[in-house]
Amino acid sequence: MSGQENSSSNGVQIRQSRRLPDFLQSVNLKYVKLGYHYLISHLLTLCLVPLMAVIIVEASRLNLDDIHQLWLQLQYNLVSVVVFSAILVFGSTVYIMTRPRSVFMVDYSCYLPPPHLKVKYQQFIEHSALTGDFDESSLEFQRKILERSGLGEETCVPEAMHYLPPRPSMAAAREEAEQVMFGALDNLFANTNVKPRDIGILVVNCSLFNPTPSLSAMIINKYKFRGNIRSFNLGGMGCSAGVIAVDLAKDMLQVHRNSYAIVVSTENITQNWYFGNKKSMLIPNCLFRVGGAAVLLSNKSADRRRSKYKLVHVVRTHCGANDKAFKCVYQEQDNAGKTGVSLSKDLMAIAGGALKTNITTLGPLVLPISEQILFFVTLVAKKLFNAKIKPYIPDFKLAFDHFCIHAGGRAVIDELEKNLQLLPVHAEASRMTLHRFGNTSSSSIWYELAYTEAKGRMRKGNRVWQIAFGSGFKCNSAVWVAIRNVKPSPNNPWEECIHRYPVQLAL
Repeated sequence: MSGQENSSSNGVQIRQSRRLPDFLQSVNLKYVKLGYHYLISHLLTLCLVPLMAVIIVEASRLNLDDIHQLWLQLQYNLVSVVVFSAILVFGSTVYIMTRPRSVFMVDYSCYLPPPHLKVKYQQFIEHSALTGDFDESSLEFQRKILERSGLGEETCVPEAMHYLPPRPSMAAAREEAEQVMFGALDNLFANTNVKPRDIGILVVNCSLFNPTPSLSAMIINKYKFRGNIRSFNLGGMGCSAGVIAVDLAKDMLQVHRNSYAIVVSTENITQNWYFGNKKSMLIPNCLFRVGGAAVLLSNKSADRRRSKYKLVHVVRTHCGANDKAFKCVYQEQDNAGKTGVSLSKDLMAIAGGALKTNITTLGPLVLPISEQILFFVTLVAKKLFNAKIKPYIPDFKLAFDHFCIHAGGRAVIDELEKNLQLLPVHAEASRMTLHRFGNTSSSSIWYELAYTEAKGRMRKGNRVWQIAFGSGFKCNSAVWVAIRNVKPSPNNPWEECIHRYPVQLAL
């Protein structure tokens, strides 16, 4: 009897370790300070706005006699006028030169895999069994993961994994990368009428496949980009690398005037399928699927009218200094020498800590002042007077209209919905993306944005929060605002199936 109780207790502990902690109930003051630091850095702009408003109001009250008297006084104070004018011109020049340039998202495109790459549950298990690499325990484990994953029957795996036996090779991996990246880019160029030679900045991110020449070089060779293009290839940065790539492109656009930047986010499965029996390394086989996205960014003011979104904030959190966080998503070899990505049992707890840090830093930048005051006052009161006081949980629904939560897995989406007190409609895009396309790594947040557009829900002024996390361990957020009522672009990945969504998912 006691043995059964111990077993039951261990099972409860395991389930609890795979849930996100209630991170909004344990907020650290130092992360709030980071958010307020960003806010104070724009204090000059915030102070100038009311000052200019007061000057305009006072000027509107002047009549012709007042203006004439003012002109006479200025004639007798020529030195003061010259000094004041010089200061005004100097200050205006400094402000114009130092203020951040606006970054616009002209458009983006998500890769839609061909139908023959789809893999059903039964086909997945049958092919896994026929490879001869998995024992019965591993096959049963993968079957259970698939059933609980939230993935549907239309997700896709690369061509090499449809063969019996599978044919993973460098050539096949290159072919997968080319199909995904070039497919997304072809559609992007067609939709925006931008020529490849107009692109000044290229950022490509793919975590597990980094050939030589690089993926960015493959794109440059294919589209014959100009010789002075600034290209970057980000590897090993996990599912949150898409936001990192956007942040890098944004920084480059602050330096180079009148430029276009392209961000390509993808992952490669062909050479990274695990053919062993270590349970923690089998989960990626069940969740990760073919996908990728290409995003066109611009700092040209003329592009504002035709762009879909404006980038408002990027907040990045890195927990790599912590050893457990560093190793919670870890590529390694098992005892049989087979390579795969191992997921630690502490993953959910570490993700919760990273999310807590990220949203606490982001809060002061995006929350209404009423929410900020309530949050800050209760936090200080808890810190100074009574440790039992629960921090006020900000309502992020007041700051954002749409949420693009990385489709890493069903449990992650469920726990984020619970902790952030979201409504089912706010997590719908993430759940449906996971169901239709699976975990496409860093590109999943773009499939989710495409879902929202395909549903006709994106209105002018709507704010979008993209949040993703990945190995390292990292949690990153990007905030966009819709410049207009956004309609889906041609060849939106949901174009042929949006009428079937949302679907009812099994519990």
